Amino acid sequence: MTVVEHLTELRRRIIISLVAFLFFASLAYWFAPDIIRFFLRYYTDATHGQIHHFIFTGPVEGFVTRLKVATYAGFVASAPVWLWELWRFITPGLHPREKRYAVPFIISSLLLFAAGGALAMYVLPKALSWLLHAGGSELQPLLTADKYLTLVALMIIAFGLAFEFPVIIMFLLLAHVITTQGLRRSRRWAIVGIFAFAAIITPSQDPYSLFFMAIPMCLFYEGCIILGRILKR
Repeated sequence: MTVVEHLTELRRRIIISLVAFLFFASLAYWFAPDIIRFFLRYYTDATHGQIHHFIFTGPVEGFVTRLKVATYAGFVASAPVWLWELWRFITPGLHPREKRYAVPFIISSLLLFAAGGALAMYVLPKALSWLLHAGGSELQPLLTADKYLTLVALMIIAFGLAFEFPVIIMFLLLAHVITTQGLRRSRRWAIVGIFAFAAIITPSQDPYSLFFMAIPMCLFYEGCIILGRILKR
């Protein structure tokens, strides 16, 4: 393919991804009150039933919050589409031997993104409880819907993207950019880098999110070394 053909293909993939995003974002805008009500339960539980509603401090903040909910939900819900389009754009540049891994890569990407989002939801109650009580009993939490829902959405997206870590490593192994020997030699530095990455990317900055993200990534790292050695045989 020429450069122009690559750019045309990229534009087509981006348009398909945007259409999928707009479709799911429109649905999410319609169901935004239900989505907000669902996440409100975590806030209520973290405050031991003392808080049963969010607040907003500006006349347009309610509308802006609904738009943000639609945007975040559209991004997450359309993940299968844009991940598929991403891999379909990359696949033509692979060698025939590498192309056979395209479908497993796509399926793995989708499952891992979903697993990361699910883990974020599992960690959320612990992280939220820690954050709300970290300042002591003298501080009374009274969160705006905008800030709270932004935090939740960023946690889901951060965990989802972090769980794509093994897919990236395996792709680099199959493309012979890195080797399993190099991964083994760099294990200590990789672990330090993983914890530093988790500390930076977790939007809540709480210890629960840090460890629940970093430990699976370390396990993914070791699993990629083992799987890489198996595929070399």
